[in-house]
Formats: sequence, C-alpha cells, structure tokens
Amino acid sequence: MPSRPLLSLRGLSKSFGALRVIDDLSLDVSAGEALGILGPNGAGKSTLFNLVTGDLKPEAGTVLFDGEDVSRLPPSGRCLRGMGRSYQVPRPFAGMTVFENVLVGASFGGRLEGEAAVEQAVRVLERSGLIRRANEVAGSLRLLDRKRLELARALSTRPRLLLIDEIAGGLTDAEARALVETIRAIRSEGVSIVWIEHVVHALLSGVERLAVLDAGALVTEGKPDEVMASREVKEIYLGIEA
Repeated sequence: MPSRPLLSLRGLSKSFGALRVIDDLSLDVSAGEALGILGPNGAGKSTLFNLVTGDLKPEAGTVLFDGEDVSRLPPSGRCLRGMGRSYQVPRPFAGMTVFENVLVGASFGGRLEGEAAVEQAVRVLERSGLIRRANEVAGSLRLLDRKRLELARALSTRPRLLLIDEIAGGLTDAEARALVETIRAIRSEGVSIVWIEHVVHALLSGVERLAVLDAGALVTEGKPDEVMASREVKEIYLGIEA
C-alpha cells in the first residue's frame, strides 16, 4: 500500500481582486523527494509557496501536511510541524550575527533550549558552509553568504519539508553550483525539498521531478528531461512554438 504524501495540495485557489493567481491546483510531494517548480513570471509560484506556508489563506482547497489539514494554521504553527522556507530576497536579522540568526531559528522554530539549541546552530552553520562567518554581522554578508544564511535559518528549525524560493538568482554559475551541492546534502539527510527557480540548469541538477505552472494552474509534471522536452513547456515556459 503506497504511503501518503508528506505534502498534499488539493484544489487550491487564490485570487487578488479579479485576478485568479492559483486556480484549482492539486499537487503531492513525497517524503524525501526533491520537486522543482518552473513557470514564467506571474505563474503563481510564490503565491503557491505563501499558501503552503500560511502567509496567505486559500479561498478554496486544502493544504495537508503529513495527513493533517493545516490550511488555517499560521506560519508559526506550520513551522513547528516541520515546514521550513527560504525567501527569494534574504531576510536576516541584519544587526545580529550569523550565529545569532541561526540560534533564533533553533530556539523558537526548532523548540530547542540551551546547549541543544547552540549545538543545532553549529551543526547547521557547518552544513551550510557558514561556520567561518558565525561571528560576522548578517547585514555585512555578500550575496552568496546571505543566501546560505537563508538556508541555514530555515534548517535551524529542523524541517521535514524545505521550500526554497529562487535561491540561485543573482549568483555566478560557480556560486549556484555550490548551493546546489548544499541542497543535495540537505536532501540526503531525509529533508523533502520543493524548489522554485528561474536558473533552470541549477534546478535540473538538484531535483528528481518537475512541475510547471502557468496562470496559476498545473500544466504538467514528471521527470525533468521529459517535462523539459514537452510541448507545453516549450510553448508556455520557453516561449517556443511547438
């Protein structure tokens, strides 16, 4: 008997005024899976993340996490149940050190105290490649390290599901490859990944399944090579008439 999905979206819909941004969208993510999400600007990708994490409430449909309906829970409640998220534009506590930023996540999102919180913060900084920057003020970091810190802050909460929002944007190819390796290492430890990305080569090297959105609807999903070769992606995402 197949196991239930870790994340299950059923009939999600969201509008802003007359604009339907997410349109009756259903999607599953299995435990341990890495799912990539593609779509043109305005496809509804970030809105979808906001619905999953609780920053927005759906007008219709449900968000199930490990079998529980969390559709009306606030972001803090979903975090405590095992959802973590990094944002497209890094959001550190700029006046705090890198270590303090991660310690906040371990203490409040991860519900750890004292030495256990400190040990979790150190583990996460080592995993994300930031241990040498631990005592630097977060606001002074360059872009790559600010994005690493976004990952580290999310990981400090001990998520089972990590949502990554366009983390490769603005980076060089070498920097993007380094982040992909970090994401692969995170997944190898059993964390499920859902990753939105416009830097397609980075995304394809880090996921095993792709879903493509357009106008808030799921267009196609499947193995990355099959999805990228599909007529729908060529016409809608790449702008090529098939």
